[in-house]
Amino acid sequence: MTGCSGNDVMATIGMPTSETETAHGDAGAASPGPVQAGGQSNALVVTAQQRQYLDALSAAGVKPSSNLAALSIGSYVCQARAAKQTDHAVWDFVLPLVRSDVRGDHLSSVAPSAADVNSATAEYIRIATERLC
Repeated sequence: MTGCSGNDVMATIGMPTSETETAHGDAGAASPGPVQAGGQSNALVVTAQQRQYLDALSAAGVKPSSNLAALSIGSYVCQARAAKQTDHAVWDFVLPLVRSDVRGDHLSSVAPSAADVNSATAEYIRIATERLC
C-alpha cells in the first residue's frame, strides 16, 4: 500500500462548490487562521460524502481529535480496502492510527483502555467502509 499526504485526503477536484463545505477542524470552531496571500484560506474543505462520514462517526460516539485526523484515518481504511487487504490486515493497519489519535485526544494522564481503542477502531473501519470507500 502507498501512503498519502494530507492534501490527498481533502481533494475536491471536479466537485461542484455546492457539494463541498468549509470546516475548521471541528464543527462550530473559529477560522484556523488568516487568509493567506492570494486570498486563499487554510480552512479544511470537506465534501458532502466526507461530512456524512464525520457525522456518522459522531453519531457512533467516536470523538476524533480533529476532522482532519478522522478523514486521514478514513482515507487509510479506503486505501487498504482498495488494495484488497483482508479484514485482519485492515485492522492491523488502522489500529495504531486510531490508538495514536485517541491517546492524543485525552488530556488526562489516564490512557484510554484497550477496549475503547478497539471499539473506536471497529467504528472507524465500519463507517469508512460504508460511507467513504
